[in-house]
Amino acid sequence: MPRHLSLLALSLALAFGTTHAAGNAAHAAAATRGADAEADEAKDTKRSLREHYTKYEYRIPMRDGTRLFTVVYVPKDTSKSYPFLMQRTPYSAGVEGDDEQLHYGVDFVPDTIGPSREFEDSGYIFVEQDVRGRYMSEGKWQEMTPHAKAQRAAGEGNESQDMHDTVEWLLKNVPNNNGKVGIHGISYPGFYTSASIIDSHPAIKAASPQAPVTDLYMGDDSYHGGAFMLAGNFGFYASFTEEQNPTPLPKTWTPFDYGVADGYDYFLQRLTLSNILSSLSDKQRVLLQPTIEHTSYDEFWKSRNIAPHLKNVKAAVLTVGGWFDAEDAQGPFTTYAAVKRQNPGTFSGLVMGPWVHGGWARGDGKSLGHVQFDSKTSEYFRKQIQFPFFEQHLKGVKPARPIAEVTAFETGSNVWRQYTAWPPQQAKPRVLYFGANGGLGWQKPVTQPATDTGYDEYVSDPKKPVPYIGYPATGVPKEFMVSDQRFASTRPDVLVYQTEPLEEDVTIAGPVRPKLFVSTTGTDADWVVKLIDVYPNEYPAGEKRPRGKDVPPPVLKLAGYQQLVRGNPLRGKFRNSFEKAEPFVPGKVEAVNYHLGDVNHTFRRGHRIMVQVQSTWFPLVDLNPQTFTDIPKAKPEDFRKATQRVYHAPDTPSGLEVLVLPAR
Repeated sequence: MPRHLSLLALSLALAFGTTHAAGNAAHAAAATRGADAEADEAKDTKRSLREHYTKYEYRIPMRDGTRLFTVVYVPKDTSKSYPFLMQRTPYSAGVEGDDEQLHYGVDFVPDTIGPSREFEDSGYIFVEQDVRGRYMSEGKWQEMTPHAKAQRAAGEGNESQDMHDTVEWLLKNVPNNNGKVGIHGISYPGFYTSASIIDSHPAIKAASPQAPVTDLYMGDDSYHGGAFMLAGNFGFYASFTEEQNPTPLPKTWTPFDYGVADGYDYFLQRLTLSNILSSLSDKQRVLLQPTIEHTSYDEFWKSRNIAPHLKNVKAAVLTVGGWFDAEDAQGPFTTYAAVKRQNPGTFSGLVMGPWVHGGWARGDGKSLGHVQFDSKTSEYFRKQIQFPFFEQHLKGVKPARPIAEVTAFETGSNVWRQYTAWPPQQAKPRVLYFGANGGLGWQKPVTQPATDTGYDEYVSDPKKPVPYIGYPATGVPKEFMVSDQRFASTRPDVLVYQTEPLEEDVTIAGPVRPKLFVSTTGTDADWVVKLIDVYPNEYPAGEKRPRGKDVPPPVLKLAGYQQLVRGNPLRGKFRNSFEKAEPFVPGKVEAVNYHLGDVNHTFRRGHRIMVQVQSTWFPLVDLNPQTFTDIPKAKPEDFRKATQRVYHAPDTPSGLEVLVLPAR
């Protein structure tokens, strides 16, 4: 029985670039309203939240007089006390009714509440709050509220202070509480979780920022390697707009109508960022335009980076993320490291699983697209890690198994691993060097064959960019993070390097760092590097199709599948500093080093390790004109072809630096 879609669900589906919003909204609904709802309904069709909880709505005053709309679900069993479990959100604390419209009012109760069914059964006082300036809360909303701001406009606040004032009020005004508070949230609510525990109220004992938006420019939603993440941000901000508040509007969110089947065609037809922006209304541009105009790591972005402010955190923190999160893959690592570094003595844990954005909160987590993980990884997390974490710190229930500082799912081998730190201390740095004729290996080149030029080259044409997926779609399909790259490896503007079939397993755990020597005939260039797992030419087939009279569509064969493990761009003008852009000198060889992202992946015996290098990844990433200019102001004539070279000679040994675990 399919569940109805809430406004909150749809907003999370649209949030920071999710594609096919209507279909993914059902997933997002489960993420925020209880991941196990449908499975539990099958087991217990008579269960009703109303039978066990009473809903209350409050307007809680902050220290400046602003009132924040807060919804509280209190257990009807008053024979014992309960901890608070809270979520603060810009996506509404309202409830979707039978009419699929958002509603406030105590008579509207969701099917489920909290992170999963276990919490409802155990008993918590669940709290959801519209953050300042959103929906039914008063005040002025700020995009990624700066923690430190010298002068605040009327109605602007500080998330840590708002959380402190809210906790004080709840402790005094909601009966049968045990004096302890936990907070959790995914994506933007993950940011609010982090921001809310700075100088944390002593009653806050546990917090779980999940896929937390942390530093929008440095690898989170807005920019990767100085390149703007076009498809995701366009889709999100087309629907995420400011409203006059307090208001229960919008009742629903409408996905952007591209008018075409493929975002590649939509954006390429418009080409320039100014043309792309002009296709939106004034209201839709208000929040999007500043993110496009601030192309370097300036004060606009620095003030919104929450990581340096994660200090005086007294609550135990369990940060959660997904290896295949297309939106906030970097945020969990930055948050985990900042809390650990700046709060000695406070537990800072990290959980990374084989999940898309919020995937741990819904479904089984057994697969993603064509890639299998062999077990119910999401269910394991919810029952064996998340629930025991909050039970331990909010109720004093000792977990059956101590929660490790780092719990990471090792893709490829499909095994959960526990570590004392991230990256694992036993992982050692090694370099995979590019070689002649597309070779890739651990040996640094020491000689150069007479017939070898010492470099590979391709022509990059921003008017014929390399797509990031091999099928038509608008938005950003979640599957793309493990998508088959065979469509790209045959293009002349993509360089391919790969090992021979591996004789033993190779496990890479930690950050991946391209170390390239490059040149361009232009004055700017993007360098996109992709780490890929190439399946053997003999590989088990998928499910057999029943024979029929009609000719069926072709079945994707996993033999030879080129699974994307991690990919990211670097905008070349920021090769030396994200604060100051520098042009390339045409033809000059320069070093380009950057952070591709973290992985925990085993390349199995018989597989190959592949690296692809290209200069466009469209429309996931906006187009670089390959002319040194302020890209938001670039004109069509600025977009020019350029010849890109990647060098692999002894004195210019391009490669990929990785951390390799000892053989098991």
